[in-house]
Amino acid sequence: MQSFLTIVMYHYVRDLRHSRYPNINGLSKDDFEKQIQYIKRHYNVISGQELIATTVDGVPLPERPLLLTFDDGYKDHFTNVFPILDREHLRGCFFPPAKCILEHEVLDVNKIHFVLASTPEKRTIVEYIFKKIAENQSRYKLLTSTAYWEKLAKPNRFDPAEVSFCKRMLQDELPLELRQSITDELFSRYVATDEGSFSRELYMSVDQIQVLQRHGMLIGSHGYDHFWLNSLSTEQQEREIDRSLMFLRSLGADDGRWIMCYPYGAYNESLLSVVKSRNCVAGLTTEVRLASLERDNALLLPRLDTNDLPRHSNADANEWTLKVIKGG
Repeated sequence: MQSFLTIVMYHYVRDLRHSRYPNINGLSKDDFEKQIQYIKRHYNVISGQELIATTVDGVPLPERPLLLTFDDGYKDHFTNVFPILDREHLRGCFFPPAKCILEHEVLDVNKIHFVLASTPEKRTIVEYIFKKIAENQSRYKLLTSTAYWEKLAKPNRFDPAEVSFCKRMLQDELPLELRQSITDELFSRYVATDEGSFSRELYMSVDQIQVLQRHGMLIGSHGYDHFWLNSLSTEQQEREIDRSLMFLRSLGADDGRWIMCYPYGAYNESLLSVVKSRNCVAGLTTEVRLASLERDNALLLPRLDTNDLPRHSNADANEWTLKVIKGG
């Protein structure tokens, strides 16, 4: 009989109906609260410190353990998530990318989210990307728009084809300089011209992160720039990880036994060597399944999304929960 660890991943948690961006792909605060009640009924929530202790020292976990993880350092996590966790005496793991906290820039991934949330007709964004491909084809030796569309316009479990295409093109497919230029132009046109103010509204401050830490929450690494780390050279990976660890040290976090949350879930063998050499004891991916405490590489732990668990406090155990209960 296997013992499973359930790790759940969260991003935006907000009062969506009354926000300026009700179409952002997030979880409502009410649904989060109800999901926490479901989790308390069926699982034992563990802390990041307990995950480290079991990984390094073999300290046993309780039955049906579950770890709550919150990516990207959103202010939502301080204003909406933290009060609920604190009230329920639960602890979670928070992974803020250092750059957006320290330099008050909006991550490209978030610019893309808010551009898409601000444009009901997603084809407008697709056509703009096509236009930029045509204008820059010879300079960057790009494929044709048709070739990119056929390659990347694939629906997934969260996004239709047009949204998936825009995200992939602007997150990693186009050359960095070009995709950043396109993203900045779209963000300025559809979302905000004052990036610094928008950043301060979107992300936690250093003081807020330290409050979380003082209340027992674990702060881990999510890189410095939130790059696709598997696309970088080993030297660039080292720089990203080292800068993120400097950030953790500045917060007073333990960088001797720390947890890595890979941006976009992306990693490769060189990255695993880098984080291991710097005393990382656990790594979180976006592979959708339960973690097996007996079989999984601790640096490659899978996670469920919030959408994989019910959002009703009295909901019956779903397939993921039943698998934990049955242990196989």
